[in-house]
Amino acid sequence: MTVLHNIISNKELKNRFFSKHHSRITVSFYKYFYITDPKLFRDNLYYNLNKLKVLGRIYVSHEGINAQVSIPDHLYNNMQYFICNLDKNLNDLYMNVAVDNQNDSFWVLRIKVRDRLVADGLKDNILNISNTGIYLEANEVNEMLDDPEVIFVDMRNNYEYKIGHFEKAIEIPTNTFRDQLPQSTEILKNKKNKKIVLYCTGGIRCEKASAWMIYKGFKKVYQVRGGIIKYVNCVREQGLPNRFKGKIFVFDARMSEKVSEEVLSFCHQCGDTSDNYINCANDHCHLLLIQCVNCVKKFMNCCSLVCKNKILNNYNI
Repeated sequence: MTVLHNIISNKELKNRFFSKHHSRITVSFYKYFYITDPKLFRDNLYYNLNKLKVLGRIYVSHEGINAQVSIPDHLYNNMQYFICNLDKNLNDLYMNVAVDNQNDSFWVLRIKVRDRLVADGLKDNILNISNTGIYLEANEVNEMLDDPEVIFVDMRNNYEYKIGHFEKAIEIPTNTFRDQLPQSTEILKNKKNKKIVLYCTGGIRCEKASAWMIYKGFKKVYQVRGGIIKYVNCVREQGLPNRFKGKIFVFDARMSEKVSEEVLSFCHQCGDTSDNYINCANDHCHLLLIQCVNCVKKFMNCCSLVCKNKILNNYNI
């Protein structure tokens, strides 16, 4: 029987993962292109990636593919070859290797079919996804940052912006991409003739965001190619000044990737400088918050004394 879904509990998967000594590469990639049968495409992906011991989260839709995965070092080239030969539209696919390439990013493979790769809240066919902003390479990003007339816009959620962003970037104060799109154009409604540079973690949100800005009448729209991840890797490889400060928030077990020594955010509980994100240890809460080392100990990885006491009561401590 061909297994196309995970059939092992998360607890067992975690135990297996952390009991093994292994070296893995964490990568992300995406591509907007039309997929006729997303379910068939998804099943083919799962069958082959599972054989390659790939772990992670992949979304497939009629719009294309969006993936964040990890793979054993020695199988990376095999995965890359397989993905890039799945469809002619993937022949030139670029894979973003994580900035802080730790091993413990994922411990299960999940591939889901969705209506949209990124939930945008827009009506079907309102955007021309082939009409997007002009791509900027790392050196061009730095040049734009030195131009006082250029406006940088962070197209990530505000909790992502808190722990790291480009030096002069504008924050769009929302926690969902669907809210960011209308708010971004409202905030910038009087700047339609200015140069606007959009960026996000790996680039996928900016494809739609830049198409949206153009649709709304903005004339000079740019986007950082490959997002923050590719920018940071390129400035390190090319010996360029790094203009991204702090950490990158990532949606896996690592929570964040360190880019620079600056700490831009503060502990949710005591107000001391910290950029350490956690989820409250009380499973009935699971609140995402920034917590410093001292408060981690004081509150036992919980967001409040109420949640801490619930944990203690559960364990009869």
